[in-house]
Amino acid sequence: MRNTRVTHYEDTPRDVVLTGNDYPPHYVLPRHAHKRGQLLYAATGVVTVITDAGSWVVPPRRALWIPPGVAHEVHMSGAVSTRSAYVRREAAAMARLPQGCRVIGVSLLLHALLLEAVDLPAEYALDGRDGRVMALLLDEIATMPALALNTPLPRDPRLTRLCRALMDAPALEIDIDTMAHKAGMSRRSFTRLFRQETGMSFSAWRQQACLLAALNRLGRGEPVTQVAVELGYSSASAFTAAFRRVLGAAPSHYLTPRERRLPPPAP
Repeated sequence: MRNTRVTHYEDTPRDVVLTGNDYPPHYVLPRHAHKRGQLLYAATGVVTVITDAGSWVVPPRRALWIPPGVAHEVHMSGAVSTRSAYVRREAAAMARLPQGCRVIGVSLLLHALLLEAVDLPAEYALDGRDGRVMALLLDEIATMPALALNTPLPRDPRLTRLCRALMDAPALEIDIDTMAHKAGMSRRSFTRLFRQETGMSFSAWRQQACLLAALNRLGRGEPVTQVAVELGYSSASAFTAAFRRVLGAAPSHYLTPRERRLPPPAP
């Protein structure tokens, strides 16, 4: 596996190039952008990516698509191992990959393709097996389902500042009146502008921010009960119920590699 900077491969004459990297706990990649689109795959660990448009949490065995030119910073929760596929702008458009950031599921096939492709030469043969692996990898990325693992950020500077602070220290007890006062706005103006800028009510946004922060903390091995209570939930079961209601599955679904959740083969 290549453990290197993507800048070495930005101008490689191939539609798709891959790199792999390992990071220690709490490592932060400062704000940067790529000429290519990036599929950032969390092989192990939990990754958080922040852009001007919002925050995305990538649990183990999921991936985030980042379009070309989007400035982003990356935060590692615990020890993290990544695989990244960098896709030329034209190839991304041809494959109809999303124009905005999106967390996606990763099939067993895509997982295997990423592990295989990261060890191929940077200038692999286009008309051989290596070229077919890369073409199939691109096709598979395009078919993956989107996952609701993001918290949008408003554009208004007053709201952005408050939302970034809340994302750093999320808690259910922070209410609309407190946020409106800090923004220097009436409750009605705040709620109207917040929904207009994020597409969500403040209460829904606050809960999403809390649940994604919890996913990060659970990925570091913190106990469920401790995380739930510190975020303002009455119990671990109340937290799990909210998580399942909003994100469609229990936290363990996101933190357990898929092959461990498969039933054993029949004898």
